[in-house]
Amino acid sequence: MIEEKLKKSGDFLSLTRQNEWHLDPFKFTLSNGTTVDVLDTGVIQFTPLHYGTKDIVLSSAVHGNETAPIEICDEIIQKVISEEITLAQRVLFIFGNPASINIGKRFVEENLNRLFSGAHSDGDGLINDERKRAKKLEHYVSKFFMAEANKRERIHYDLHTAIRGSKNEKFAVYPFLHGAPWHKEQLSFLKQCGVNTVLMMKAPATTFSYFSSNEFGAHAFTIELGKVKPFGENNMASFASTKSTLIELISNKEISYPEFDMSQFELFEVYRAINRTQDDFSFPFPDDEVNFTGFKKGELLATDGDKEFYADVNGEAIIFPNAHVAIGQRALLTVIPLTNTTDFV
Repeated sequence: MIEEKLKKSGDFLSLTRQNEWHLDPFKFTLSNGTTVDVLDTGVIQFTPLHYGTKDIVLSSAVHGNETAPIEICDEIIQKVISEEITLAQRVLFIFGNPASINIGKRFVEENLNRLFSGAHSDGDGLINDERKRAKKLEHYVSKFFMAEANKRERIHYDLHTAIRGSKNEKFAVYPFLHGAPWHKEQLSFLKQCGVNTVLMMKAPATTFSYFSSNEFGAHAFTIELGKVKPFGENNMASFASTKSTLIELISNKEISYPEFDMSQFELFEVYRAINRTQDDFSFPFPDDEVNFTGFKKGELLATDGDKEFYADVNGEAIIFPNAHVAIGQRALLTVIPLTNTTDFV
């Protein structure tokens, strides 16, 4: 039986990769009382017999070639099933796009991380498997967060790696909170993970982390853990603090982090987004230019057909440049140091 095989091996990632778009649900119980619910391919929920006040979603492989977070989550899932880790919180693990894992690419037909908050059904609707997958993932996360009637702390960490390198190897994107304050404890958690660079978004988005933040009030981040590399080529030692902090989070009912200290962080805010609107779109900098590279006022940032974009302020820095996005999508974010440091709780 499939559940017995998984219970013995703990290898949910292989099972997921063998069933790219669908897997019939099944469940079993570990000897420590934890219920294991496989909801679909790449979606596995753990419910301890006695659990604390947090509901935690840990997602990876929303882009299939971002392997380090996949390896981290794969190892943690195996240790939970083998009972090397005893959970103290409800946890939902998600491998977002199994088909793209198998081909070693960011996506198959469409960027999954641009399809949440209903974007999967915009325009022509559910026209490909990634759009259908986004709708399903919204459903699983919604069901997970809404299952408990009592007020609980909701958390969603969507783990990625960036297409290119960064001056700051690890960084996080804090979704737009619509005027609500940023949480110092969450930033302290990130620092414990080895992430001290955070980008505060200033507008709604169709990313997975924004979906959980906006729809359910979850503490949510897109966390970038270095640069895209093939399986087996990641220096997993560089992710040791991230992995140990995640394990502490899910295996303790209460946990505290060092007090928030602004001086230990590099905090940025979005200055503007540049979309690709023409076939002829290019950047003046090389393909290996790293995230957070700053430009002087007046320097060229991008060319979109006949239109040129220049840095408006000294130090305007680039994030997520991708000249090959679909027409109409964001090709570049620029950021500046955060000026408002009062909206924290």
